[in-house]
Amino acid sequence: MSGRLLDLPGDLLSRLLIDYLKRPTRQYHSYAVSAPQVLSMVMRRGDVLLVEGNQRFSTAVKFLTQSTWSHAALYVSDLAPDTDETGEPLALIEANLEHGVTAVPLKKYAGFNTRICRPVNLTPTDSEQVARFMVKSLGLQYDLKNVIDLARYLLPTPPVPEHWRRRMLAFGSGDPTRVICSSLIAQAFQSVQYPILPDIEKMPDYDPEKAQYTLKELLHIRHHTLFAPRDFDISPYFAVVKPTIEQGFDYRQLEWSETDFSTSRPELSQ
Repeated sequence: MSGRLLDLPGDLLSRLLIDYLKRPTRQYHSYAVSAPQVLSMVMRRGDVLLVEGNQRFSTAVKFLTQSTWSHAALYVSDLAPDTDETGEPLALIEANLEHGVTAVPLKKYAGFNTRICRPVNLTPTDSEQVARFMVKSLGLQYDLKNVIDLARYLLPTPPVPEHWRRRMLAFGSGDPTRVICSSLIAQAFQSVQYPILPDIEKMPDYDPEKAQYTLKELLHIRHHTLFAPRDFDISPYFAVVKPTIEQGFDYRQLEWSETDFSTSRPELSQ
């Protein structure tokens, strides 16, 4: 990034970066796509929807986290704050580059690779609190300091050591009124003490009945800015929900083409 660009006023620089980062990349392949109607039948309040984005911004997040998932949104179900012009509930709450924390319909991600991550055994009371936390956050700004930091890791792909990459995502302004997508969702779950990927400390614990020491695990809350979208995918406390399977998948009902794909595409059979 040139020195001339860095000399621009902060607001103008941010707008230029956002315009650049939100542009779609040319290479994007849809594989794990679920129709919005199917998602709405399967998703529950408190579910996290992971998205493999197609923007330049997504490329930086995927590189730094070494993951497919570049974005996360929380499904608030019946607590959706409004509907769109067609009457569809704005049931997903997310933090995005242009509008900050906003509510959007499920159809926004029609055609994108997605994954549903469901908190296991989250009580109805706590799922409501998590959803209300997100609803109350509507209108907060996106952390543009984080945008500027991420922009440095786009082109060319930098040789950033793996153990530094997560810290790159936590660079941010530190302003509590500015957030990024995964950090906001992490805060929502932390408000009910639901774990995502806590730091685990093993402590010796003496059992007087057995007259022996055992190891006790103590969970420590990680700072919310250290969470990335993929953490909900690899968390042992979130279940991966696949709409096709939930809807009653039967491989015997599939209709296969009579054309051998490897024959029609010789380069794939080599």
